[in-house]
Amino acid sequence: MENRIAQFWDDAIVPSLVEYIKIPAKSPHFDKDWEEKGHIEAAVQLADRWCRKHAVPGMKQEIVRLPGRTPVLLLEVPATDSSSKTILMYGHLDKQPEMTGWREGFGPWIPVIEDGKLYGRGGADDGYAVFASLAALRSLNEVRADLPRIVVLIECCEESGSYDLPAYLEFLSQKIGTPDLVIGLDSGCGNYEQLWGTTSLRGLVNGVLTVEVLTEGVHSGDASGVVASSFRVARELLSRVDDSETGLVWHAAFHAPIPPERGEQAKRAAKVLGEQVWRKFPFVGGMQPMAEDLADLVLNRSWRPMLAVTGADGLPTPANAGNVLRPKTALALSLRLPPTVQAEGAAAVLKTLLEKDPPYDAKVSFEYGQAATGWHAPRTADWLEKALEESSSKYFNKPVMWMGEGGTIPFMAMLGAKFPQAQFLITGVLGPHSNAHGPNEFLHIDYAKKLTACVADVIAALPK
Repeated sequence: MENRIAQFWDDAIVPSLVEYIKIPAKSPHFDKDWEEKGHIEAAVQLADRWCRKHAVPGMKQEIVRLPGRTPVLLLEVPATDSSSKTILMYGHLDKQPEMTGWREGFGPWIPVIEDGKLYGRGGADDGYAVFASLAALRSLNEVRADLPRIVVLIECCEESGSYDLPAYLEFLSQKIGTPDLVIGLDSGCGNYEQLWGTTSLRGLVNGVLTVEVLTEGVHSGDASGVVASSFRVARELLSRVDDSETGLVWHAAFHAPIPPERGEQAKRAAKVLGEQVWRKFPFVGGMQPMAEDLADLVLNRSWRPMLAVTGADGLPTPANAGNVLRPKTALALSLRLPPTVQAEGAAAVLKTLLEKDPPYDAKVSFEYGQAATGWHAPRTADWLEKALEESSSKYFNKPVMWMGEGGTIPFMAMLGAKFPQAQFLITGVLGPHSNAHGPNEFLHIDYAKKLTACVADVIAALPK
């Protein structure tokens, strides 16, 4: 099966992913004119044509559209066994924006294959998912495996927080049914040497903190010492959230207990990965990670709240900065939350924390744009754990590993709440240096091939 899948990837999937990467299908949050520009439509049409060309027997497919919302691609494959079970497979086609810092000759919409990696925006996050899902089903059909009913749902709003998805889940509820297993291919892997399962995803509150101190800029020599710098006020407000020396987030509302089994899994992952836990990031020379203990670093990025400033307004570039005390500073904040913290409540606490009793009575506002609750996997069933262990050993010659991920996939929390009895296999190809959302994002082609084979084995292993 592995050789068959690998050849199909080379012949049919990689050429289509090359074309997909060329499409600037930015998610609606980053492209308000997405409908008029038609890039998301082009990505959906590409996937739709490919699926029709490579359909398995009996497969139905449609592009589903609700007014004012991004479309979804829906595939339905009838059962070939006698069970009444259903597997739901998930992916998305929308992309993050360009980001600066791409290597010379590389770019977000310029597909480049180098050293077994396909560079370009969206290939690994998460354009490959629809192709890999159907490749797994084709391989099982070719060996005449008895399969349950399969539904493949591909959305186009994930990078915007999946705000269109609940409407589609409701609209398509009868077609989706009640899945016994959910397979999501939009996560990460600790290395490219074995299969990785995702045990949790952090939640997220993001928004903009704005501090205003003047109605217009004034000479800094005249005003400094009389008018507080808006940046200093913002810095003082941020210190209410975290410790600037350690990064420790203060408020209990942003914390949750770490389950003992997740702590043990973090230790095992740290032992396997070693310093790759932090060396996978493009640190500048001499820069050190936030903690020495590797298991602590794993838990920092998966179970502990962390605050980051991801953007700013009101700050001129250094070349254009005069001796002016600026009227305001606006900072884009990203607060990652433990998987089990309810994001809406945390967002309300964060807003109060930042706005209450501002220094010098400055004008302060925090408007949050997204509050997405994380996800914590249910206990893995024995059959699923066995299937994953066997498939990782078969295709990688190493055991399966488990680790929480630091990112947020709102879809997982939605489905976890909607289908509490379902088993979840959340996995993906975003490993060391793959750099999703950043410059030089790539898809590790060989790993994706083996992951596809593992997914096929898991589908076949679902108890009848």
